[in-house]
Amino acid sequence: MLRGMSRAVRGARWHSCSLTTLKPEEVALQDMVRAFAREEIAPIVMEMDEAQLMKPELIKKCFEHGLMGIETAEKYGGADAGFFGSILAIEELAKVDPSVSVMVDVQNTLVNNAFFRWGTDAQKAKYLPMLSKDTVGSFCLSEAGSGTDAFALKTRAEKRGDDYVINGTKLWITNSGEAELFLCMANVDPSKGYKGITCFVVTKDNPGVRIGKKENKLGIRASSTCEVIFEDCVVSKDAIVGELGMGYKIAIEVLNEGRIGIGAQMLGLAQGAFDVAVKYSMERTQFGQPVGTFQGMQHQQAQCATNIMAAKLLVYNAARMKEAGEDFVKEAAMAKLYSSQVAGQVASQAVEWMGGVGFVKDYPAEKFYRDAKIGAIYEGTSNIQLQTIAKIIQSNI
Repeated sequence: MLRGMSRAVRGARWHSCSLTTLKPEEVALQDMVRAFAREEIAPIVMEMDEAQLMKPELIKKCFEHGLMGIETAEKYGGADAGFFGSILAIEELAKVDPSVSVMVDVQNTLVNNAFFRWGTDAQKAKYLPMLSKDTVGSFCLSEAGSGTDAFALKTRAEKRGDDYVINGTKLWITNSGEAELFLCMANVDPSKGYKGITCFVVTKDNPGVRIGKKENKLGIRASSTCEVIFEDCVVSKDAIVGELGMGYKIAIEVLNEGRIGIGAQMLGLAQGAFDVAVKYSMERTQFGQPVGTFQGMQHQQAQCATNIMAAKLLVYNAARMKEAGEDFVKEAAMAKLYSSQVAGQVASQAVEWMGGVGFVKDYPAEKFYRDAKIGAIYEGTSNIQLQTIAKIIQSNI
């Protein structure tokens, strides 16, 4: 659905007057994703959450709608809709189901992005069409002893002839239950510390890779989070993405971009929770009037709306800066930090505004509340975002 859309409207005139003013092709993309989320995802959100399973037929529809290769060039089967297009799609999906949103986010901002920037021509020609058409990807960095301290990872890649043999276990890997392709960070020379870390592409048909324990999570339960175990996993030197020892650079830089994606996910979640709760507050009557018309409720809703807009400006600004080739690391950290805070606050208040029905699974508020917590944890905790922001501020004095 996305393929060809941006090209068709790209010639239209556009004059930006604000961060939230969208180009014609961006409006078209947003409208398409919004309709898809409401029509195809909304009816099955709670079913998938209860089952802790992303329906295969929904994943197929995400591919058919071009959502798994949004920024990918058309020659590789992608939509060629730009990084900002990915951010818009992630936001719209999260308004309905943050689980689907993060699946699309990881595919676009982490996995595809690594191939865009560091893949060889042969790797791009081989893997990007797969990732656009029918192959879910996973980014394998975290381990039991290397979460925030990511470069303390213990996974090894030992050189044997022209091949490398990977051994190690990755934890907390998003999309791993559905993935057919893995980007694995492994150290080829521990004596060099983080400068030995190298990125390898491994496909699921490799007999040396298997999926381990699936985590039973508080939120985003339809999104798979599993161990990925590499045991005597043999790959050729052609599986190296970038160069030997470049894995740490790849991880840092794609996660900087990924943080804007998580910011968009949290922004969409906050808006989704807000919309559900405000609508209910205007339908629910107490003391002869809708509960939303009481001044105390109006003030809370006004404050939440203001915070959501502030989060949107941070996310959109970081995305525009990235797309323009500007330095965006501080802005990405701010966007993720603040959006996750707003998502937690708004989702919590949405439950309260809806009262008893906000606390039960018949309504979506409690799921938004559960889903919101992860925003302060993955792709860099809130404390790490604060540290990143502070270091950049102080370095410029």
